Amino acid sequence: MIEAKNVSKWFDGQQVLYDITATFDSGKTNLIIGQSGSGKTVFMKCLIGLLTPEEGEIIYDGRNFRSMNNQERKTLRTEIGMLFQGSALFDNETVLGNVMFPLKMFSPLSHEEQLERAHFCIKRVGLTNADEKYPSEISGGMQKRVAIARAIALNPKYLFCDEPNSGLDPRTSILIDELLSDITHEYDITTIINTHDMNSVLGIGEKIVFINKGHCDWVGNDKTIFRSTSQSLNDFVFASKLFREVKKFLEKEYESGKAR
Repeated sequence: MIEAKNVSKWFDGQQVLYDITATFDSGKTNLIIGQSGSGKTVFMKCLIGLLTPEEGEIIYDGRNFRSMNNQERKTLRTEIGMLFQGSALFDNETVLGNVMFPLKMFSPLSHEEQLERAHFCIKRVGLTNADEKYPSEISGGMQKRVAIARAIALNPKYLFCDEPNSGLDPRTSILIDELLSDITHEYDITTIINTHDMNSVLGIGEKIVFINKGHCDWVGNDKTIFRSTSQSLNDFVFASKLFREVKKFLEKEYESGKAR
């Protein structure tokens, strides 16, 4: 579990996060959602430790990040996997080389054990016969799978994903969502996904934190999001024509249920 307690952040005298408190559960896909410029990316960077909040605490399973010394923070970072928005693969490295990178940097395993672990991760994300291919030789969806394999190479307790479906077609996006969900449950990882993709919200949103103008406006899940009384969340959820039609359908169903 990761806990954020009363997190506030300023840039050049301007406050961008306001007293955010939220928990992110182990073994669940935890989503941070919000419009562009809402502060969700800044909030995630505070959770990871890339930014330091001026106020508040970030706690990893009882360990307060702000009170850690350098060695403790270094140890914690070996427990964190990161999936970047653009995959961030090394163009001059093969699939195997990309997945091996964190193992070479941080793992105490022997070279043979590192290879075994890398091959296991590549297989786990459903890639076969791709070890010696370069990123330019595989599809965007396959690149994302390589990035996931790299992110789980060190068997992390915590997995952060920044817009994992960015640039992917709807079908591939669903496959990536399902893969992240499966890995989360299989290895009991605390997975936090920064997204504005409503398909992901409805597909794997076991815990959802909605950030609006730097405030935590709503917390719920994929089952309760359509029943929210938060106007800002409703404006976000029903921004597309498709979901406006869903809202009308649900309202009709509710009215007919009341009538009966």
